[in-house]
Amino acid sequence: MKKKVSKRTIKYIGKYSMNARGFGFVTVDGMEQDLFIPAGQTLTAFQGDLVEVEVLPGDPHRVRSSGRRLEGAVTRIVERAITEVVGTFEKGQGATFGFVIPDRVRLPQDIYIPLESSKNAKNGDKVIALITDYGDERHSPEGEITEVLGHAGDPGVDVLSVIRAYGLPEEFPAEVLQEARKSAIRPVTAEGRKDLRDLLMVTIDGEDSKDLDDAVSLSYDGQYYHLGVHIADVAEYVREGSLLDREALERGTSVYLADRVLPMLPPELSNGSCSLNEREDRLALSCLMTFDGAGQEVDHEITESVIRTTHRMAYTGVQYLLDHPDAVETEDMYRQYGDVLTMLQEMSSLAQVLRNVRRRRGSVDFDLPECKLTLDENGRVLDVQAYEHTAANDLIEEFMLAANETVAKHFSWLEAPFVYRVHEEPDGEKMRAIVPTIASFGYSLKAVGKKGSKGHQNEIHPKEVQKLLAATVGKPEEKLINRLVLRSMKQARYATACLGHFGLASEYYCHFTSPIRRYPDLQIHRIIKESLRGALSEERVDHYRSILDEVADHSSKRERRAAESERETDKLKKVEYISGHLGECFEGIISGVTKWGVYVELPNTVEGMIRINDLPGGKYIYDEERMQLFSSRRGNIYSLGMPMKVMVAAADPVMRTIDFVPAPGEEEVDSTVSLGPRH
Repeated sequence: MKKKVSKRTIKYIGKYSMNARGFGFVTVDGMEQDLFIPAGQTLTAFQGDLVEVEVLPGDPHRVRSSGRRLEGAVTRIVERAITEVVGTFEKGQGATFGFVIPDRVRLPQDIYIPLESSKNAKNGDKVIALITDYGDERHSPEGEITEVLGHAGDPGVDVLSVIRAYGLPEEFPAEVLQEARKSAIRPVTAEGRKDLRDLLMVTIDGEDSKDLDDAVSLSYDGQYYHLGVHIADVAEYVREGSLLDREALERGTSVYLADRVLPMLPPELSNGSCSLNEREDRLALSCLMTFDGAGQEVDHEITESVIRTTHRMAYTGVQYLLDHPDAVETEDMYRQYGDVLTMLQEMSSLAQVLRNVRRRRGSVDFDLPECKLTLDENGRVLDVQAYEHTAANDLIEEFMLAANETVAKHFSWLEAPFVYRVHEEPDGEKMRAIVPTIASFGYSLKAVGKKGSKGHQNEIHPKEVQKLLAATVGKPEEKLINRLVLRSMKQARYATACLGHFGLASEYYCHFTSPIRRYPDLQIHRIIKESLRGALSEERVDHYRSILDEVADHSSKRERRAAESERETDKLKKVEYISGHLGECFEGIISGVTKWGVYVELPNTVEGMIRINDLPGGKYIYDEERMQLFSSRRGNIYSLGMPMKVMVAAADPVMRTIDFVPAPGEEEVDSTVSLGPRH
């Protein structure tokens, strides 16, 4: 936190966040609450700008007892975060100028484009505009178009727009590809490694996966489970400081968009030499763990290995085998995978044991459905469905969690420099804020410190969160409570200190299992290998300690960028999908309630809004504490989790918004389904 103090004013420097209605917020390091910036006090700040803000008259040292944020005025732009904007071009009156409407909703101001700076863009074109003037309260920002991506309706242009808007890397530089090709031909040898090629082992992934970075093996001797988690030894192909390494660090992670993957490593490695392809010798780092029948780890070994996967399997196939243990053995699937059927059944048993161990200690499992998009050859969406999470997914997840914890604990005890995956305790203030809403559904969240009670603000055990979520399973409000709790928690991140993982109720945790697509995994693989080889000298320890903080911070930022771009892509594809269903009716549940309307989510994860003026029953009052809208005239109540039938009224691909209205026959609301009292 940077702070400037004078006799009359107090100033801070922080990051600015815009709101479409003209006001904004400034996040200052070290301050629990953001500073509120009223409309008219934002200067020319744009989303993400580093700004200097002066606290407005009032008590400058604390948040008011009413709970309102400190208010401030932006006095100086320290550093611009945005110099280019991706958006849709529209010509103005008389065709002497135009505007670029930004794709990112958090940039509410259109960019004025003089005709001579339009690069012959046409109405509806997706373009990139360089900002030449950030404007002021009376003038729009001004810019010039530097590239026309294509018309908004052309195949692939929508996803390309997201890629450019988030600054995601596309093609690899030629010299990086050349280095990857040379590295990919490295011979695979068992010299100096544990030879595990005779073990039965499988990869289990989605049908379309090509970057297979983890394989699993298991044997059970009647007393102990011997679990092997075998991870592609990417560090053997991507040497520290090489062009490949610098490119991978800059990318930070692979990004999975609707119709394409932007990999962290070139395909020669990610889909080729590093991928644990079926029946091919591969270099690996293996975490070999022994568990007793109660799921307690009694021994482990981390070793460099050479492996050969027996089968490349998909979640659907594994699930079929687990669901039909007595099926006719002549079926094709049994002829193909009969040699690993017993192992898969033992894996399922161990996974359940490990899951029970996690749950007993308080590990929290959020059940938020992801969407699965079905696209045609041109990238146009054909269908949107909620992704089905099966026991086969859980099986792999449990084994990866076990390996990640084992590796983190091992190297924490060694006190070696390392990159951990941390999830800190939730902020007590945020947890308290959701208690009234939870209570309106008939639930409670114990052990949350009362406001002003010293030393108790953050005293909440993950078991309490687990109990709350377990109580909602199968209820209409399940997903909504999951979201509320998740939003009140801190973001998981990478760090060099082993701070534990609140959500998993784990003291030790890292990311070890995906070095093909996550840089922190690759980074710790290097440390692991040097430690195994006895090469982690004092000089190397000092080297890692000098770079790892920056690696962790950069990787966290790249992860957030990837997640935001993936969500944005899913959102635009959902808008595209629902635009083909205008006038159709669907069943959904209310997923959000605001003073301007209600959000309704369909079973396939598509979410739209019913504006307050479209709700029957006249004027509505918003109960912020209960998150309800109610009409005193008719007694209509709209609450979180309430089922509702809606009709699709509009879909805006530019603003990424979907408008619903109550379906015909939904004019009257059965208030008895309201969950909890208004007052």
